[in-house]
Amino acid sequence: MSESAEPRHGGEIEPVRLPEGDLESIEASVRKLLDQSAEQARMIDTLASAPPADPMAASMPFAGFPGMPSYAAPAPPPDPKPILELEGEEFEDELAALTDWVDDHLMDVYGAEITTAAPWCDQWQEHLDVVAWLHALWLAYQQHKDPEAGLSGMAVWHRDYLTHCLAYVRAPGGPLSACQTDPERPEHRLLRGPGPSAKSAARDAETQQTDAGPSPVGVAT
Repeated sequence: MSESAEPRHGGEIEPVRLPEGDLESIEASVRKLLDQSAEQARMIDTLASAPPADPMAASMPFAGFPGMPSYAAPAPPPDPKPILELEGEEFEDELAALTDWVDDHLMDVYGAEITTAAPWCDQWQEHLDVVAWLHALWLAYQQHKDPEAGLSGMAVWHRDYLTHCLAYVRAPGGPLSACQTDPERPEHRLLRGPGPSAKSAARDAETQQTDAGPSPVGVAT
């Protein structure tokens, strides 16, 4: 307990003298308060100098404090590419996923009967134009089945994508017209497309001649 202060002669108050133990306790409390104040100042400087870069981080005001779990925003999915622009393993993986959707959903639901008016091919993966059409149809399916497409999303997919795609792929004179037209007689044949244009052929010939180098001296070209 501190000593009581009594006025001296002349009206002056005598200084209060604290026991040694009380003085040490007060000094320790003051040092603790100063350390806490300095730590809070450092936190404020850190938060002020490094604002969060994304809205999700901004919604977590305690993310910058020590001991709090940090938040890492998930990486956005890559933009889909046309399948014929993919190469190697990336192409094979995309084709495998497309095959599962075509075999297990598209043809199972919308395949109808195989006839001369609606041919099909068990090896449709060998027809690159068919692969491109079906892949585009699959991408549109994923987009329009998403809840953000609204209640009419799938109706739009049926009207604008499914009908048009199957009408081309399974047309009597389409890319599969030389393949299976009878369920009991599976066939597969790639139709021959137009060759390169005259300009492309000339460019290729010039490239081959350049790669071959100059003819030996005395040898007619």
